[in-house]
Amino acid sequence: QVQLVESGGGLVQAGGSLRLSCAASERTFSIDGMGMGWFRQLPGKEREFVAAISRSGGSTDYGDSVKGRFTISRENAKKTVDLQMNSLKPEDTAVYYCAASRRSWLYSQVAKTYDYWGQGTQVTVSS
Repeated sequence: QVQLVESGGGLVQAGGSLRLSCAASERTFSIDGMGMGWFRQLPGKEREFVAAISRSGGSTDYGDSVKGRFTISRENAKKTVDLQMNSLKPEDTAVYYCAASRRSWLYSQVAKTYDYWGQGTQVTVSS
């Protein structure tokens, strides 16, 4: 089963930065034609939209809580999608998931419309 693999999580102090990366677990699987998103989740909470980028990379979208601090990008040559997180806050602590969608950009913020998911990577921001 194709999966996405996240990397780059860890522990950082408030105000610091982390860069998450996402790639397909199989070489034969391409994310080139898919919209990509990042979501985060705390135990017992619903998955929260963080950021999304369109198939072409020409459009991006962000959750209100991360606007101006996080940047999503994709490198089609490397088949990766990155999330640069700056000015991190303790409330950014969560498990971060990468996801891929074949559906319309209109649904980029809706977790259930994504077709493929990673296992998640923990991000912990200490105060």
